[in-house]
Amino acid sequence: MELRGSTALLTGATGGIGQALALALAARGASVVLTGRRADVLEPLAEKITKRTGVRAIALAADLADRDAPADLLERAGDIDVLVANAALPASGLLADYSVTEIDRALDVNLRAPIVMAKLAGERMAERRRGHLVFISSLAGKTASGRAALYNATKFGMRGFALGLREDLREHGVGVSTVFPGFIRDAGMFADAGVTLPRGVGTRTSRDVARATVRAVEKNVAEIDVAPLGLRVGALLGGAAPALSAAVQRRVGGDRVARGLAEGQRGKR
Repeated sequence: MELRGSTALLTGATGGIGQALALALAARGASVVLTGRRADVLEPLAEKITKRTGVRAIALAADLADRDAPADLLERAGDIDVLVANAALPASGLLADYSVTEIDRALDVNLRAPIVMAKLAGERMAERRRGHLVFISSLAGKTASGRAALYNATKFGMRGFALGLREDLREHGVGVSTVFPGFIRDAGMFADAGVTLPRGVGTRTSRDVARATVRAVEKNVAEIDVAPLGLRVGALLGGAAPALSAAVQRRVGGDRVARGLAEGQRGKR
């Protein structure tokens, strides 16, 4: 998929990772439709992108927890060639600490909205035999950890959905990719929580996520992990031997990190 001359719709554009994604897509020549809940952040970002890159950038505020928002957003965006589903809620912490309303909100934003948008955008792309869908997930979609059951559920679900959809859309000329960031040190949920990782656990940057996303679109890569080797190996272990993975996480201090993430993200449910 050639990004130059295309139109990309990016959800979750107001966050640090979202802004890096927006700049990277525009730098490759894609016009960008930016969406998020905060118009006061989106509109200056759109102006910045247009001024820096010369491509068209527009801002469309939307709250994807509203069940009508995904369809309304796609209607306002018009024909798009690329969908980057980046918006997500943290959803960390013990399930017992969540209200049913908070559970519904996490499922709606993290899983339902990307699925609905992929259905609606994917149908149009399939008709034109051109397009690409990208889901920004997390290594939490490959290996589970304590105090993250709800978040794991949304990200595991996203991975299965994307892999199945990739096969369904392959014959129609539409690509589907999933990007799995690990700990991102300069933006996003981990950075906002302010948690210190155990010694030897590495991080990556929001620009790394953006570069991986561009590569996923242009090369039609099914899955890309954005993490140091140790975490990528850990994700493989989590899929192949989940009980052993959980024991290793406990031994290296994973419980402390999980508690820190849950406390740091409590106010963002």
